[in-house]
Formats: sequence, structure tokens, C-alpha cells
Amino acid sequence: MSMSFKPAQWPRRLRSQEWFGGTGRDQIYHRGWMKNQGFPHDMFDGRPVIGILNTWSELTPCNAHLRDLAERVKNGIYEAGGFPVEVPVFSAAESSFRPTAMMFRNLAALAVEEAMRGQPMDGAVLLVGCDKTTPSLLMGAASTDMPSIVVTGGPMLNGYFRGERVGSGTHLWKFSEAVKAGEMTAEDFLEAEASMSRSPGSCNTMGTASSMASMSEALGMALSGNATIPAVDSRRRVMAQLSGRRIVQMVKDDLKPSDVMTKNAFENAIRTNGAIGGSTNAVIHLLAIAGRVGIDLSLDDWDRCGRDVATIVNLMPSGKYLMEEFFYAGGLPVVLKRLGEAGLLHKDALTVSGETMWDQVKDVVNHNEDVILPVEKALTQQGGIAVLKGNLAPKGAVIKPSAASPHLLQHRGRAVVFEDIDDYKARINDDALDVDETCILVLKNCGPKGYPGMAEVGNMGLPPKILKKGITDMVRISDARMSGTAYGTVILHTSPEAATGGPLAVVRNGDMIEIDVPGRHIRLDISDEELAARLAQWSEPADRPTSGYEWLHQTHVQGADTGADLDFLRGCRGAPVGRDSH
Repeated sequence: MSMSFKPAQWPRRLRSQEWFGGTGRDQIYHRGWMKNQGFPHDMFDGRPVIGILNTWSELTPCNAHLRDLAERVKNGIYEAGGFPVEVPVFSAAESSFRPTAMMFRNLAALAVEEAMRGQPMDGAVLLVGCDKTTPSLLMGAASTDMPSIVVTGGPMLNGYFRGERVGSGTHLWKFSEAVKAGEMTAEDFLEAEASMSRSPGSCNTMGTASSMASMSEALGMALSGNATIPAVDSRRRVMAQLSGRRIVQMVKDDLKPSDVMTKNAFENAIRTNGAIGGSTNAVIHLLAIAGRVGIDLSLDDWDRCGRDVATIVNLMPSGKYLMEEFFYAGGLPVVLKRLGEAGLLHKDALTVSGETMWDQVKDVVNHNEDVILPVEKALTQQGGIAVLKGNLAPKGAVIKPSAASPHLLQHRGRAVVFEDIDDYKARINDDALDVDETCILVLKNCGPKGYPGMAEVGNMGLPPKILKKGITDMVRISDARMSGTAYGTVILHTSPEAATGGPLAVVRNGDMIEIDVPGRHIRLDISDEELAARLAQWSEPADRPTSGYEWLHQTHVQGADTGADLDFLRGCRGAPVGRDSH
């Protein structure tokens, strides 16, 4: 079957045509191999090649339904005149990757970046869901600056156990503590397990997956309404198909991540995170994404933009509802509209739809004011991530006030120190542990270099002897992260981390620590001279890795205060075609 090659009419020659466009030996080589899949000749006629970067994996439960969504994305791309190609990419599951999925976020971003740069794509659909898949693909896309659009897999349906809403993650911590306190049997805990994850999708709480889906939409990198549609709702499939159509036009318009993810877009996202009671993990991920785009974003921006934002989304872990109700109430567009009405939104920020943020949300309606609250009934009037600084955290530490106990936001207590997570596990359940509810639990060596990878262990479970008193919260300080589904007065991301000789490394049992969240201050109550003397005696751990990815990560990972990216990956490198080796 012979046919002539007549390129389609586009405003410019597409990148993929360097592989497929023409009648030379190299173009026939590339086209010919692709045709073994049964693609017609005219698929290579100059139409845009769209990579569907799919983080589907059966070991990433949140993303295990993405193959179906990929087919819907393909339909949209075909309808708009594009050529879709599905490309599996690195998928780090929060629930199963060891030592922690965070250690592999940067590896995934590097793999995605090179997959985009080294293959014939003109644009990309970032098909994501689980916590680290969203930021890693956004980081890769930012580094190539190739037209890209985010499609998330959506949250799972509400869980129910004996008439009570069960939030994935949030109730895991709650039930686990109840078992340790003797308030729930192990058998009941096992029965509750079946109700926690009863449909495909990511966490149904405002955990990191839902927070990062919301950040993608608030940044303008996903179509309006994408963040909250449940995974099993037919409208999730519609969203996927519409996004497939849209990416083709984005390629035609050359609408790139750098056009959308501006400083104003990041400020919109930071304020949105405060309004939704979003995960502290969003801090690290947005700092890393901004570093890839080349935007100067800091912890100070997080505190400045989030300080006066009320938390108006009544979702676990801060509130009582789940993502299903958030969607039915109107979803993230209602929150963005509220921010705009309060003067807290850069309304002219461009989105992947080609419209401004305000054009997309100005006419939406709130269908449930118990889910998306009026400002006067907000969960907290200052719900943004708070950044604390002081001699214990010279480069900053973060806390989520909406998930904390108000009476602990100003507190002075005696440090009970755990040198690492193994020390914590060995001692926390011992009734002989010298601790009471006024103490502050301190966990060291769990930061980006220390764990390694900065695991979600910052929301340390309380000692059983404290839980049996009916106490459910204590101040906890670490250089670790915590799950976005968790709650409590937990100070995280302490920088510099202990494993690099930060002040956290030299805290001792019995030291007094003061925290003042309203005042944004954290202090180890020893003299400057004593602190300097302790730091001078500190020495780096001797058991550093010497090979493999762990060595690469340990050698090049930066601090949590700048996003914990690898130092050599920051910045946008673009997507050059490069030389053809054939």
C-alpha cells in the first residue's frame, strides 16, 4: 500500500518531524519500526505526537486504574488530530516503596525528563495519582518545558465503618492509636481495614495525593475541576478525554509549563493549600517544581502567602468530610473563587485551558456550605503552612496549624530524644520511658540525607502510657515528613537536618524547647556558646553509602528548605532534538 508523504499544516515544524518527517533513510527507519504496531502512514504526516506519560503500576495502588484513563486520553488526542503514544514511566508508590517513596521522587523526575527529551514527543499528558507521581512528572515537564497537561486519577470513594466516615490514612493513625490505648480491639481494626480503600483511586482525605492534585489545578497545569472528581465517577473519564483534546491545541499554540507556572501561579497554589488544609508535603514539592522552572520560591514565600488564609475546606485530617463531598460541593473551583473574592488570587494567571484562572472560576457555585465553609466559620482563620525559625531551625521548619491542637501552638517542654527511627521504635512502647504529656518528642536523622530520603515518620505515635491517660496529642519535632493524611502538633522538615550537622543533631534529653507558632519561632533553650560547643563536637556518620542510587541521592540531595531536589537537576534544560545516531 503506497501513499505519498504530505505533511499536515501546522504553524511550525514539530519536534517529532525530526524523527518521522521526510523520505530519508533515518525517517524511514523511525517510521518503519513504529508501523509494526499497525499505525497508518498518515499518522506520521506532521500531526503532533503526544506522549501519555503513564504512572500506572499494580504496585502503585492509587494509580492501578490509569490504563483505562489513558485510553480516554488517547480518544481525545485522536479527536483533536494528534497522534497519542502511551509511555510507561517510573512510578513510586507511597504505600509500598522502601525505604521511602520520597527517596525516588527525584529519580522518577530525572527518568521522566530524559524520556521526554530523548523521544519524539511534541507534548505530554502527565497521568498521575499517588503522592510522588504528581510532583515528579511536573518536575520532569518543567525541566524540558514541553507543552504538558496534568490528568490525575482522582480520589477513592468514601470509606464507612459502623456508620462512621473512614478517611484513608487519617483513620489508620486514629485506629492504630486507639488499639494501643486499649479503646479498640485488634479484631475491630482488621474489620475496619476493609472499609478504608473500597474503590480505585488515591486517598479520599486531603492527604498529599489530593493536595498535589489541587496544587496542579491551582498552578494552572490541569483543567478546571480536575482535582476532586472521584476515580470511579464517569466525569473522571470525560476529564481525561477533554485533556487529550486540549494538549493538541497547546502544542499548536506552543503553550509551555514556563508560560503557566509563573511566580504568581505558585503564590496562588500556596494560598490554595492553606484554604484546603493541604499537606505539608506540598511545601517540598512546590519548592522543587519552582526550582525546575527557574522561579525563586522560598519558605518565606510560603509563610508570607499562607499566613492570612483561612482553612475553609472541612475535610479530614483537619475537618470531618472527605473528597467525595468536596467534589459534590463544587470542588476546587469554588475555593479559587473564594480566594479571588478575598483578593488572595492572582486572577490573571494563565492556565493550560488558555483562559485565566478567574475566567474559569468566577461563575461557579458552592453547593454545600458545611463542606466549603464561609470564611467566618473557617476551621482556622490562619490555616496556611506556618514556617518557624530559630536556633533549632535556622533555615526553617514547618507546621500545619489546621491539623494541630490549639493549646499546643505555644508551648515549652522537656525534650525526649530519639536518635533515629530505630531508636524510637525500640523505646516508645516502654512504660519506663521518662515522658509525660508536657514533653516534646524529638526525632533525629530522618531528613533527606538521614533516613535516607526523608520518610513520613514525623507524626510519631504517642507512648502508650500517654494514650492511656486519654491524651491524643503532644508536640513532636523532627527533620522528617509526615503523611498528608495525618494530624497533630507536628513540626517537620527542620533544616538543616541532623544528618548534615544541623542544630537538631545536638539536642539532648532534658533540654527545654520553646515553640511559638503565632510568633513563628522555635528555640532550643541553651546559650549560643553551649550550642556552638555541641556543634563543634558533632561528626558525620561513618556509614555513608558508596555506590548505587542511594550514594547519588546522599551525595547530591539538597535540604528540605529548598525542595530536597538533586543539586544537578535544578533549572530548565529544555528539550533539544539532539543528534540522530542512525
